[in-house]
Parts: sequence; C-alpha cells; structure tokens
Amino acid sequence: MRRMDDAPPADESKRVLMKQAATQPLSQVRPAKVQAQWRRVWKRLWKRKVVAIGFLVFGSVASASLLAPWIAPFPPGAMSPIDRIAPPTSLHWMGTDVYGRDILSRILWGGRLSYLIGAGAAGTAMLVGSVVGLLAGYHQRLDNLLMRVMDGLMAFPPIVLAITMMAGLGQSARNVVITLAAVYTPRVARLVRSCVLVLREESFVEAARAMGLRDVIIILRHILPNCISPLIVQATFIFAYAVLGEAALSFLGVGVPPFIPTWGIILSEGRLYAAIGPWMTVFPGLAIFFTVLGMNLIGDGLRDALDPRLRGL
Repeated sequence: MRRMDDAPPADESKRVLMKQAATQPLSQVRPAKVQAQWRRVWKRLWKRKVVAIGFLVFGSVASASLLAPWIAPFPPGAMSPIDRIAPPTSLHWMGTDVYGRDILSRILWGGRLSYLIGAGAAGTAMLVGSVVGLLAGYHQRLDNLLMRVMDGLMAFPPIVLAITMMAGLGQSARNVVITLAAVYTPRVARLVRSCVLVLREESFVEAARAMGLRDVIIILRHILPNCISPLIVQATFIFAYAVLGEAALSFLGVGVPPFIPTWGIILSEGRLYAAIGPWMTVFPGLAIFFTVLGMNLIGDGLRDALDPRLRGL
C-alpha cells in the first residue's frame, strides 16, 4: 500500500494545473466542444420553419438588390416623359413614377444603399455599444458615467433624436449611418453591460484574476466570447431597425439627398401621387416590409437556437 506521505502535496498539484491552464493557448481550449456546440445550434436553427422563411424572404430581396447592375431593366435615373405614371406593364413590371422612371429599377438600386446604410449602422452600433458595455460592466468606476450618457440618449424617442442629429449634420449617407448608430448604440451597451455584470462574478473570471491576467485579457478572452450569442441576435434586429429608420428619415426629407434612389426617397416621391399611381408607394413599401419581416424572423430563430432556456421548445 502506498503511504500517504508519498503523495504530492495538494497545493503543488493546484499550482501545476493553474500554470498549465494559464500557458495553454486559447486556440487549444476545447475547440472540439465549441465546434460541436455551434453545430447543434445550426441544427436547431434550421429545424425551425420560420427561420427558413426568414432567410428565403430576406435573401430574395437582398440578392435582387445586390444584383441590380445586372438585372435592373433600366438605369435608376433614366426618364421617359411619354411613360409618366404608367401602370405596371410587360415593359415596366412595377410601373413608372411621375418622371417616367422605372420603379423596379429604382427599387433594386435603392435597396443597395438601404442595405449598406443598415449594415453600417448596425456594425457601428455593435462595435461602439460593445466597448461601452464592456467598460461599464467590468469597471464600476466608469459604470455611472457611461450609462448616464446612454440613458440620456435613450430618453429621446429614436426618430426625434435621429431628425435632430440629421438637422445638425446635414444630408448624406454617411451622416445617416452615424445618426442611426448613435440612436441604437445605447441598446447594445445596456445588453452587453448586463451580460458583463453577471459574468464578472463567475468562478472562471475570478480564477483568471487570481492567475494575474490583465483586465484586457480577461475581457477579451473570457467575458466577450460569452456575450457573442445575444449580440448576434441583437445585430439582426438593429439591422432591420436601421433599414426602417433610413427609410423614415429619407421619407421626411432629412436623410439621403433626394437625387439618390433609396426606398424612403421613392416612397416620399410617390406619396403625392398615391391616389392616381398607388404602385409608386406600394412596391417600395413591400420591399421594406419583406426586409424587416425576414430579419425579424431570422432574429427570432437565432434567439431561440442560442438561448439555452428555449432549447427544449
């Protein structure tokens, strides 16, 4: 029988294990388990019919817009005075506007800019909001200052804040991206902060502190990866809100300059002639509707697939 004094000390074993964990590269930390988890997520995601419908709806509209240079029948600014306010025909599938411009071509070209603005606003809001949320949640001395600024932005209705900022910045696609990003950054910041407040008290974060890891390493390696799932879901909703917000700003005349075709501009130009040419507002409105519907269905499916509390539903 092995004597008790022959066994290695418990403290020495713990130090060896902690040293191995600290020196192990991040790429070698349970990669197979992480990959298996994401495979299960995708399987659960594709089992839901609403997600497939969302990808089909959004993918159809997005693909048509991206292929506008090749599939659009006319240039977006080409005018034909003899075809003014013409109803849908075999030549103009969605009719023409008051200047004789093809509505289908303008919707396809306008979708490219609307999606670009939506993606830019969503990406900027996710980046800035994540940084603010991580700093506010992990460093208590910054929490009060940063979140009071976020609360001040959220105190205004989104459309009112967007109109006010656009009035000061001026009409341009870049300013629309900046404005919409500023409007939706507080939502991301509060979401990330709530995740960090829970994660910073977990045992694996305390173990990382005990090993002497710097705060930046702890945030990037241990806290941020655990916030990715809710961030992905939030990004889909912000993209849809940004597309809708760009259309609203352009419709009100404070968004993109009127000579650039976007869905909001097309709606704004067609509203004056909706009684005699309803196709000028119906078709761009349907493009916005299907885009927002598709992204919301995708977001709901991602939320259900990534939320462990809903996996059994």
